[in-house]
Amino acid sequence: MSQHQKRKSLLAKLPIPVLILVIGIYFVATYVFPTEQDYVPAEGSALEQLETLEIKGRAPQTGYSRDQFGNGWLDPDGNGCDGRNDILNRDLDNVITDDDGCTVLSGVLDDPFTGTTIEFLRGPETSSEVQIDHVVALSDAWQKGAQQLSEEERERFANDPLNLLAVDGPANQQKSDGDAATWLPPNKDFRCEFVAIQTAVKAKYELWVTQAEYDAIQVILEQCPSQPVYTTEDELPVLRR
Repeated sequence: MSQHQKRKSLLAKLPIPVLILVIGIYFVATYVFPTEQDYVPAEGSALEQLETLEIKGRAPQTGYSRDQFGNGWLDPDGNGCDGRNDILNRDLDNVITDDDGCTVLSGVLDDPFTGTTIEFLRGPETSSEVQIDHVVALSDAWQKGAQQLSEEERERFANDPLNLLAVDGPANQQKSDGDAATWLPPNKDFRCEFVAIQTAVKAKYELWVTQAEYDAIQVILEQCPSQPVYTTEDELPVLRR
């Protein structure tokens, strides 16, 4: 007798109330609490990935606050360093860290937003010259699907290296919470990668785009149709819904 036949035979011998209970538990375990799946970055072009994004209107900003995405920088990868210093370490050259091995004291940034070189020096008057940008801004994410993410997913979103870049401080302030329809980097050579990052982040966290945003990203990516889907080796896994 096959294993499948044995299972059917055993189920057939169960009293009706017990059988209903067993089937109910199986249904809940399978459909209500599905097994977590590891995140696997997509392959192909960013233009192909863009086509997978849902197009919808912007939701109200009601209820948004920075705290909805966690209380500041966290250490989700467990390396002992917070997210800000992780990104400074990743994106700057000639990095010098404090004795803790984490805190970045100085370095050189080849700024992707402006195409200029910035000498970073940690201090109350100088640290803001290099800032960590959420390429998909938290407020923008909130209005395009992040309200439906769990608290854990939003914290991961805010600390995911996939969505973080060390950039020129003033340019980051100018970008604010704009999307591709309202702001693009002055450095035109970086625009393909910039919108590819935004597309990858929104695909990963199942966020949507507005029609204007979709059109703006499409115009850029049509100029570089071979731009690959953006991934980073250190991006964080995300729970799939």
